[in-house]
Amino acid sequence: MPLTDRTPLSGPITYWVIDTVATEFNDWLGGHEAVHISINVPPEILGRGGLEYALNKSGLRPRTKQLIAEVTELGIPDQLGLDALNLIPTTGARLALDDTTLSGANLALLTRCNFDFVKIDRRLVSELVLGSPPAPWLDGLAALLKTTALEVIAEGVETVFQADALRAAGVQLAQGHYFSVPLSAREFKHYWDLTSR
Repeated sequence: MPLTDRTPLSGPITYWVIDTVATEFNDWLGGHEAVHISINVPPEILGRGGLEYALNKSGLRPRTKQLIAEVTELGIPDQLGLDALNLIPTTGARLALDDTTLSGANLALLTRCNFDFVKIDRRLVSELVLGSPPAPWLDGLAALLKTTALEVIAEGVETVFQADALRAAGVQLAQGHYFSVPLSAREFKHYWDLTSR
């Protein structure tokens, strides 16, 4: 993602991803309303009708309640992009601030956009090591959770210690190798069937 975000290909790649999600998951999502899929959205398709166009063209429009659009702080380049972000909830989709480092800039952005989720950057999660002092950002995260309705997703969770520490801090959701390696669409459907029984 960091490489493609800095090239003219990020927009076309995102359209391809949305089309692929539609091909592999559209029908299946209709029968699995508890499942949601996150898609990284670059600035090229924000504020210019690109996301609306892609959802309509791909056939994912009926599934927007199961979609989460992920953006990074750097992916919001101008007021047009910011306005587009604040319109995303009107489509039924939800919005996540990705790669959050709990810095001042990140937190300021949370007050300007209608985010549903913040995703804690894996670099912060990697600081949670058994036998080391508690990471200082955990207290700030706990305070954020008490004062907002945001849901937090921790990225890059690799160990039971990390999962337990994040749960104790109030983090609601997590992803990483501790739970599963990356899966193909077919493997994910099988995994979901096994774990949701």
